[in-house]
Amino acid sequence: MHLENFIDHTLLRPTATGKDIIQLCTEALNYNFYGVCINGCHLPLAKDLLKDSKVKLVSVVGFPLGSMSTKAKVNEAMVYMEQGAHELDMVLNVGWLRSGDYMAVQEEIRQVKEVVGNNVLKVILETCYLTDTEIITACKLAVNAKADFVKTSTGFGPRGASIEDVILMKKAAGNRIKIKASGGIKDAVTVQNYIDLGVARIGTSSGVAIVVNQN
Repeated sequence: MHLENFIDHTLLRPTATGKDIIQLCTEALNYNFYGVCINGCHLPLAKDLLKDSKVKLVSVVGFPLGSMSTKAKVNEAMVYMEQGAHELDMVLNVGWLRSGDYMAVQEEIRQVKEVVGNNVLKVILETCYLTDTEIITACKLAVNAKADFVKTSTGFGPRGASIEDVILMKKAAGNRIKIKASGGIKDAVTVQNYIDLGVARIGTSSGVAIVVNQN
């Protein structure tokens, strides 16, 4: 299996420089990664570097905490779509979810999806902060709001993806929404394990090492 077809080659460190983004995009082109996942301020540079290629531009909204206003997330999404993003990964409002304010969570996702339109919206659950019941609820809200993916983690929480989380998300979402696993994924065996569970995308900063050592 060509693991590179599943990978969003990721660099979300706040200290990332233009030189770092150039390296990321060069690697994405050289290894045929599905996409690059970057902070919004780097979209114009990455768009120029990846023009005329098949590599998708993926950026993040409400990152990494998810606790800003809905209006702020919607406006951020609008700007990034205008700058050429193909896909957006937005952080769910964990505080609202844990408070039981489910309609606010769903409506926020719906409004961002409205901006994203026919492009892909992934909802980051940040599963490390959630109970099993909350993970299931979050998946259902994302489905109801017409998001395209649910995603495990930002990579900035106390832990990243886990097999247990993905199994739970798959059970909750079924085939109604896709799953992206991210956070702490560093080797080809782990990637393959997630793909075998039905994960459609992998977010990792270790993409080069993964594809080089996949055989």
